[in-house]
Formats: sequence, C-alpha cells, structure tokens
Amino acid sequence: MFTNWLLKKILKDKVNYQDPGTRRSVGYLAGIVGVIVNILLTIIKITIGLLISSIGVVADGVNNLADSASSIVTLVGFRISGRPADKEHPYGHGRVEYISAMIVAFMVIIVGVQFIRSSVERIIEPKAVQFEIVTFSILVVSILFKIWLAIFNKDLGDRINSKGLKATATDAMGDVLITSVVVLSILLGQITTLPVDGVVGVIVSLFIIFAGYNLVKDTMSPLIGEAPPEGMIQGIYEDIMKYRYITGAHDLVIHTYGAGRTMGTIDVEFPASIDVITIHDVIDQAERDIGDKYDMTLVIHMDPLGPESEERYQLRQKVKKIIKEDDRVHSIHDFHILGEGKDKTVEFHVVVTDGKLSGDRDYNSLKQELEKAVDDEIDGFGCRIILDIDFHGERENDI
Repeated sequence: MFTNWLLKKILKDKVNYQDPGTRRSVGYLAGIVGVIVNILLTIIKITIGLLISSIGVVADGVNNLADSASSIVTLVGFRISGRPADKEHPYGHGRVEYISAMIVAFMVIIVGVQFIRSSVERIIEPKAVQFEIVTFSILVVSILFKIWLAIFNKDLGDRINSKGLKATATDAMGDVLITSVVVLSILLGQITTLPVDGVVGVIVSLFIIFAGYNLVKDTMSPLIGEAPPEGMIQGIYEDIMKYRYITGAHDLVIHTYGAGRTMGTIDVEFPASIDVITIHDVIDQAERDIGDKYDMTLVIHMDPLGPESEERYQLRQKVKKIIKEDDRVHSIHDFHILGEGKDKTVEFHVVVTDGKLSGDRDYNSLKQELEKAVDDEIDGFGCRIILDIDFHGERENDI
C-alpha cells in the first residue's frame, strides 16, 4: 500500500515500468529509501552495540552501513545506466547497473572479513553483554524495518526487472536473519558465560561474506553475457516462420546491454526467386513486430536459397539421412552445391546441440567424421561442413 503511494507520487500517471525514465525514477526511489532506512538502523545499532558492549550488534550495525553504501551505489548506478547511447558507448550504459551491484558485493565481502577478525578477538577475550529491555525492543523493531525494506525492494525489482534491486531485497532478508541471531545471542548471553557474542559475531560475518558472494555470482552472469529467458528462443523462431516467403531461420544471437536494451540478429531463408524489395518489406515488418513483442532491437539478415533442382533436392535428402544418424546433430541449413563438373562440392551448416561436445578436439573430430560419412555415401562430390553450436537446447530436432 505504502509502496503504491510512493510510486504514484513520483511517477504520476506513468505505468510503463520498462521505460528508461520510469526505471530510473523507481531506482532513485529505492536508493533513497534504502539510504534513509539503513543509515537510521546503522546509528541505532552501533549506538546500542557500544552501550551494551556487543560486538554482534556493532557488526550488524556496520553491515547496515554497508547496505547504506550499497543504496548510494544503486543511486549512482541508475543515474549512469540511464544515460543515452553516445559515441563511446553506442549500446547505452545499462550494464553500469550490474557493475554498481558488483561494487556493492565486494564492499559487503570486505566488511564480513574485517568483522570475523574482530569477532575472533571477542571470543579470545570475551566481555559481558548488558541487557536493556528498551535497547532489546529497538533491535526487534529494526527486524520489522528490514522485512519491510526487503519486500519493498523485491516489489520494485519485479516491476522494473532490476537484478540490482532484487539482489538488495535478498540482502535485506539476510539482514533479518542476522539481526534475529544477534537478538537471540543477547538473550543467551544472560544465561551462560560462554563467549556467545563473539561466536555470533563470527556467524554474522560469515553471513555477510556469503551474501557478498551471492551478489558477485548474480551480477557476474549478465556482465559476461547470459542466456536469454527460457522460451524466448523458441518463441522467436516460431513467430518468424509465420511470415510470408520465409522458409527457414537459423543463427539467432541475442545480446543484452542492460534491462530494456536487448539486441538480436537472425538469418532467415527465402527463395531466391522472390524480388529483393518484396522480401525486404516482409523482413522490415517482422523486425518491428517481433522486436516490439520481446522488447528488443531485432536485425534480420536475408539468406536467399538458390533455385531448387532435382539434383539439389535428392542430395539434400540423402545428406539429411546420413547426418540424422548422429545424435549430436540438431539440424542442417544453407545447403549449396558449389563448382562444376569434377570440382562439385556440397556445402552446408550443421547445428550441434550444446553439451554434446566437450572441446575443440571433439568439435574438429565431429566435423571430420560427418564430412567423411557424406564423402563415402555421395560419389562425385566433395563435402565441406560448417559447424554451428546451439547453446539454447530448447528446440526439437528438426532434421
């Protein structure tokens, strides 16, 4: 309810959460709220920790300080990632959002490592933790604040599809667990002389490091280049085959440069007898329609097929039968007969399913095996195969 009220205040009547301006505004909101809540919790927890001599509470407070820094980095990340494309960065600045999340992750890890050392020192030289009902109650209330902040960031992250905000929400829920352990340690400290506070400090520190590790893992993938959403590849192939004159499609490649900045390229086959103007108009329409549907910039490459002949048809059917016997192969495309007389060669692309090959040696071995198999069965033709790897593995074999 409060989240909707805040969004209405900053967005007015805007409802398209994938609009760059809207995403930036929502990111600012999340960052500002995060800074305010975490700085408040930092001041409260460090003050309480010093008053009751608890390394666990102080560590928890410093963890909130790191969260404040992460919210500031989130603000900066959304500010920079929202910049339009320029000469130096023709695909925009969207990946800065991932980089800012990576910075946060390393900050969290550093804080965790530092507090492990302090907590071990507390185990070696324990100090009694004082119990005050007021300070104890404030810590309990801080847990409720963090639960709300986690829900708040998760909601906003889902609305604008932001990995950074979703990661912040996960981190906030980790803080809920950490503070709960700290609160429990204060209670246990009243009934035992064991160095509970130091042990809990180590546990809190390990949670902090683990949270940082997860943040690194979650933000590294989109920076390196991750696979598109499940079903997207199959959907694009199915959609593109609905357009007139297009007889086949292959070599779909998708790149993401941040949320709302996705680019794709694909080759489509069509009869060479269709005039260029006609097929160009069809492709233009497909680029617009499919691009709008999947919120991406799609570029389609025209791949004309030579005139069909009885010789080409029979050869292709024979090659398909040979290739189909190898379960590593997904499909073939771009089948051509090159040269004349004794120098004739069949050339085609073979799509190999990812996971069926383990390295360059297997890649080259498969190529040689397939070329030899075709050479042995087809007289009077050489064979040249170009291997393509299908990393998506979502489509059925279509040989």
